[in-house]
Amino acid sequence: MARGRAAGRPPGEPRRVAYLYLLPALVVYAAFLLFPIGRAVQFSLYDWDGLSVGRWAGLDNYAAIIADEGLRDAFGHALVLVVFYALIPLAVGLALAAVLNHAKVRGLGFFRTVVFLPQVVAMVVVAVAWRRVYAPDGTLNALLGALGLESLTRGWLGDYAFALPAVGVVGTWVETGLVTVLLLAGMSRVPPDLYEAARLDGAGAVREFFAVTLPSVRGEIAVALTLTVIAALRTFDLVYVTTRGGPGTSTTVPSYEVYHRAFGLGQVGSAAAVGVTLALLIFVISFGINRFADRGLT
Repeated sequence: MARGRAAGRPPGEPRRVAYLYLLPALVVYAAFLLFPIGRAVQFSLYDWDGLSVGRWAGLDNYAAIIADEGLRDAFGHALVLVVFYALIPLAVGLALAAVLNHAKVRGLGFFRTVVFLPQVVAMVVVAVAWRRVYAPDGTLNALLGALGLESLTRGWLGDYAFALPAVGVVGTWVETGLVTVLLLAGMSRVPPDLYEAARLDGAGAVREFFAVTLPSVRGEIAVALTLTVIAALRTFDLVYVTTRGGPGTSTTVPSYEVYHRAFGLGQVGSAAAVGVTLALLIFVISFGINRFADRGLT
């Protein structure tokens, strides 16, 4: 009887044995991710300076995020950076990838390496280099002066109107290569028969792009948007090195507020609340992007 039950079982180890194989990875995951997240949620419920005994605050720290104009502005700045980090690189990457995929440019591998290079350079190094570009006596102003556009020169990172877009342009430069490489990889897997069928139907280059190329790389678009949106919302080192949230608070972002409140103002509970809220925002946006992509692929 026991032999018959054994014969009727699926091949392989019992499921409980599989869980044992997963246990070491789960322990590491819980120790270095789940436990810190749980502690951050706990800290966010207290009014605590990180040294003395904390005082229970409930949801007051979260309510302050809505009531505090500075914190609202920080989240608004992060959403502006999403445009520079995600939407503009996606548009540029789609155009570049489509042209390169059809043109069959010689040295495409070298081009991929060059455009992807900003991804492998430490963001601190990128920030230091671009801070020099944006300096009053930097490369950008020197170029404008050489073109006879001295009236446009300014201290870009010290200008209230241009500091945030200037930081965003750095994000565009960094993320465009990643998006282009991802989309090129997706477009290279599109069956040539689809393009031939579109041409037989009389489709031009633009219609071919929207009818064949764009639907075929929907999955890669979702991956690119997810990665770039997360990069935009959690950006810290670029802001810290280039502007430190200035001038005034015109370039503050949530991740910088977490650092500033925890280590500058001693408001650990408030900083934890901002961090938890930012994590939830990233999760919701990423979930929405992937749900949209999954719905489009079915």
